[in-house]
Amino acid sequence: MTTWKVHRMQHDFVECIPDQPQEGVLYISLPYATAVHKCACGCGHEVVTPFSPTDWHMLFDGEAVSLAPSIGNWSFPCRSHYWIERGRVVWAARWSDGQIAQGRERDARRKSAYYDVIETKMADPKSGNVWRRLFGWLRPN
Repeated sequence: MTTWKVHRMQHDFVECIPDQPQEGVLYISLPYATAVHKCACGCGHEVVTPFSPTDWHMLFDGEAVSLAPSIGNWSFPCRSHYWIERGRVVWAARWSDGQIAQGRERDARRKSAYYDVIETKMADPKSGNVWRRLFGWLRPN
């Protein structure tokens, strides 16, 4: 593993992620709702951060990009952990195996709760779902 670390990420809005991403560049594809960059520790692994209500959020303030929540590369040998805030890489504390397991369980519970609510609303014709209201007249009573 390389010992240098990236301290800044330039952003590049692209439609498709390049085959050979460059170090220190955060590629953002709005059509595919995702960002990709090489791990900021310098190990060379590609980090994929999908944008969704239960995954990462991207903020562009007109000058710089931030991603939330933090990026924990728990599946990589480096196990690096950092934030990208206004283009800066802010290094975070390493997590223990127990913390990683708890974080994964918390993420799974949050995703399950979110998608269970969505699924319930989609199944309920009185939930206020805009498509059901618009096309409800197509459904026989």
